[in-house]
Amino acid sequence: MRPRQTTARRRLVAAALLTASVLTPATSRAHTINVYPGVGAPIAAALARAQFADTVLLHRGLYREPTIQVRQSVTIRGEPGVVLDGEGLHALLIVYAPNVTIQELTLRRTGFSGIDDRAAIRFVDTHDCRVIANRIEHAFFGIYLARVTRCEVRDNVISGTAAGEMEAGNGIHLWYARDVHLTGNTIERHRDGIYFEFTHGGVVRDNVSRKNGRYGLHFMFSDSCRYLHNQFVGNAAGIAVMYTNHIEMRDNLFADARGSASYGLLLKAISDSRIEGNTFRGNSVALHLEDANRNQMLGNRFERNGWAIRLMTNADNNTIARNDFIANAFDVVASGERNSTKLFGNHWDSYRGYDLNHDGVGDVPHHPVRLFALIVESNPPTLVLLRSFLLELLDLAERVLPVLVPATVIDTAPAMRANS
Repeated sequence: MRPRQTTARRRLVAAALLTASVLTPATSRAHTINVYPGVGAPIAAALARAQFADTVLLHRGLYREPTIQVRQSVTIRGEPGVVLDGEGLHALLIVYAPNVTIQELTLRRTGFSGIDDRAAIRFVDTHDCRVIANRIEHAFFGIYLARVTRCEVRDNVISGTAAGEMEAGNGIHLWYARDVHLTGNTIERHRDGIYFEFTHGGVVRDNVSRKNGRYGLHFMFSDSCRYLHNQFVGNAAGIAVMYTNHIEMRDNLFADARGSASYGLLLKAISDSRIEGNTFRGNSVALHLEDANRNQMLGNRFERNGWAIRLMTNADNNTIARNDFIANAFDVVASGERNSTKLFGNHWDSYRGYDLNHDGVGDVPHHPVRLFALIVESNPPTLVLLRSFLLELLDLAERVLPVLVPATVIDTAPAMRANS
């Protein structure tokens, strides 16, 4: 029996060694290729020599060379002080290979192009990419991901010029993407800070998008995405969400979108989504719902906006519950007499009811639509009367006899105290 046991043991050991050799990470054979600034195209030359999982390490200095095409699965990393300069003439990096990391570079001056979507970093038809801790300055598009899967874009600072809507591209642009995570990026002065189109399963977390020439966040046809703990501040048109279902927007700040066509958050043709725990502050219109159905707006704070919520006639079966409405010019305005949106448990600083049994719920329902809001909707110049004594009389008459405002827009259980 012993010879047989010995033979069996040897076979097991051989099989284990073979398995270990197959599963040994390729990175154990990876090398670092050092690159220094110089004439010609030193980065492209290094990439031509690179093998799978190698690191191309760029040493401090200024690199000026034609658009760099990455066709190997490598890491391109820069020391402090590395700058790739497109001199206003061309894109900088285009990646076609999977498993590529671009890290700790400064990339600048791609120049404007009316022909192609010129970008500082562009990934095309690939997967498992990473863009980490780079600085992008004065690029047409910052980071452009086209037909990619499982990519991470983290801790980048992207600053454009926003000279005009046509002269500026988007800071981070996704087109036909899946399972992409954007985390901790700062984007400013682009056309749209973050743009999603035909993107699914994305997560946008802890980013700051501010002072962009159009939208801080703009996405269309991008289902099942999550937007968490972001700040969208001072963008010209605010945020736009269109033709999308099953999204989650939680604990974000939507602030200072001011203008006749500016929205803290515009929801158009969106269904079955959850807008929860967000702060809307200082916007012309905080939340606009148009052809938006079966969405839940829960536990948000609307503070010092012009219009807190604007409901169009075709916004059906939405729920607005446990929100706080503080110091808005108009809390809710609804077009048309028919409305199926449910309101309950919200705190309204304009509520003048009472709570005799002290259960925290007002004993009298609240009608949040002011008659003056309806007048302004049909005749905008009357907004100049907002602080007039005449308006106070109009509000008093409305509370005594609320027959002119939509009877279907009513909070049946207003909260006496703020929910947050």
